[in-house]
Amino acid sequence: MTKTISCIVVDDEAIARDIITTHLLKIDNIEIVAQCKNAIEAFSYASTHKVDLVFLDINMPELSGIAFAKSIHKDIKVIFTTAYRDYAVDGFDLQAVDYLLKPIAFERLLKAVNRYFEVTSQLDNTKKESNAPVDFIFVRSDRKMVKVDFDAIIYIESYSDYIKIHLKNKILVTRETITAIEAKIPKKQFLRIHRSYIICISKIEAFTNEYVTINGIVLSVSRSYKKEVLKELEKF
Repeated sequence: MTKTISCIVVDDEAIARDIITTHLLKIDNIEIVAQCKNAIEAFSYASTHKVDLVFLDINMPELSGIAFAKSIHKDIKVIFTTAYRDYAVDGFDLQAVDYLLKPIAFERLLKAVNRYFEVTSQLDNTKKESNAPVDFIFVRSDRKMVKVDFDAIIYIESYSDYIKIHLKNKILVTRETITAIEAKIPKKQFLRIHRSYIICISKIEAFTNEYVTINGIVLSVSRSYKKEVLKELEKF
């Protein structure tokens, strides 16, 4: 049975959003969970909700579709939509599922959606074939690649375009976004509690609906993450 895909449509033009939405409503197993008029609004939604697929305009004010695509979780797939053919190369460099040139016909959009299902099916098969569990990552710090065991991480702290990885006896600083590092660590071991914090669940000493104490340090739980954090922690 094909699973339902959570999809958002991002375009600064209302008529463009309406056209894509009308097409998508004709396709089974696609649920439009949000329509966003800019990339900043979309980023806020995708940071706090489950999103599988984004129909993303490239040429938007403030934050372009290309910049947005670089900032989101690697598991979120992108189908670019634009009126400018010249952007196609940039789109495929980002490993987009497809690139749709406006005006978008239903048949062409359907082909893109089918390509999405093919791509995700291939990825699922690849994951099933990989039997060797990985319990570490390498991060660039102090001009070298440093091995970091997942079990050694206490929490991760974000400072704009770089992060601090707090370990038992030291802190590693690496130039990476917290969203990018979140995609590399196991969800069963770690929990995002704030736009600036990811914590190791097993190292929590105490928690309320407003903060988490870990290694003697009190970290705030933000309003946007509170529901998911409490839902996860109440399992234990």
